[in-house]
Amino acid sequence: MSIHDSSVLAGNLPARQLRMAQVWVDLHREELLANWELMQEGEQPFRIDPLK
Repeated sequence: MSIHDSSVLAGNLPARQLRMAQVWVDLHREELLANWELMQEGEQPFRIDPLK
């Protein structure tokens, strides 16, 4: 799943789960991007809360 636009890059999910994942990415985009940068530098990512 793309962080930038929540599109599916590979694989598939049932429609309901896909929508939930897209909403989660939309809500946590900045945190996901920050984690991506940390991992690119060899650092551990921080925990991101699940969808509630």
